[in-house]
Amino acid sequence: MAIDRFIPEIWAAELLVALRKALVFAQPGIVNRDYEGEIAQSGDTVRITSISDPTIGTYTSDSTVITPETLTDAQLTLLINQSKYFAFKVDDIQMRQAKGNVIPQALSRAAYKLADVVDQYIAAFYTSVPSANDLGTVSVVAATPTDAYDAVLVPLSVKLDEANVPSDGRWTVFPPWLYGRMLKDSRFIKVNESGSSAGLRNGEVGSAAGFTIYKSNNVVNSTGDDYEVLAGGSNMAISYAEQINKVEAYRPESSFSDAVKGLHLWGSKVIRPEALAGATVSQT
Repeated sequence: MAIDRFIPEIWAAELLVALRKALVFAQPGIVNRDYEGEIAQSGDTVRITSISDPTIGTYTSDSTVITPETLTDAQLTLLINQSKYFAFKVDDIQMRQAKGNVIPQALSRAAYKLADVVDQYIAAFYTSVPSANDLGTVSVVAATPTDAYDAVLVPLSVKLDEANVPSDGRWTVFPPWLYGRMLKDSRFIKVNESGSSAGLRNGEVGSAAGFTIYKSNNVVNSTGDDYEVLAGGSNMAISYAEQINKVEAYRPESSFSDAVKGLHLWGSKVIRPEALAGATVSQT
């Protein structure tokens, strides 16, 4: 639809920018880009090989005959298989009538929307959590603000411990309602109970139970009041790579207008599922 409402008497010089939700799943602390350089230069596929662990045996002097075993390997494939684009134009006359410059704001919005697609894609990796690391359905009761810590964070931490996942760099992403429940827990809002000299004076939950805690509206709402909370150890579990991320401005032949188009080719994969843990958190 043409932009036909840019009339000076009803439009101010500053454009009204759309509100944006926080994008957290695709950030460096949660995903790694270990293979991006190879993909960007050589093709659209990286094959990641892993080998089995050697068997440990008991050695008895003058008795044990050592026979070396043949190690087996396995292979994962990280594909650049997601291709997204945007394209829009603004007519010269409408651009002249508009007080605000619509193109920079539209470009900013388009870039955000592309990033949001990636964020939602990675949020859906909760389905890759191994059954041994999945807490199942956990109810968090509104009248019990300690549930977020006691029934979600601590058990997630235990699951990662049991999977031998390193403690450094652990993260989890909460939906806003669950994040809000934590703000009612006195252990996170009172300086004298937080265990930190800095405290959490602004009511911000920064970290707990060894996790850096993020909040996002992209946490998957699987059904009804159930949300799929994902947690991990550092950024080892998920790899992300992009091959082409470009924007071009041009003049369409069929009209007097400025046009912009953008292309984003990328891929993401869980390469260490054992480093993920999850819970279906029910809002009750």
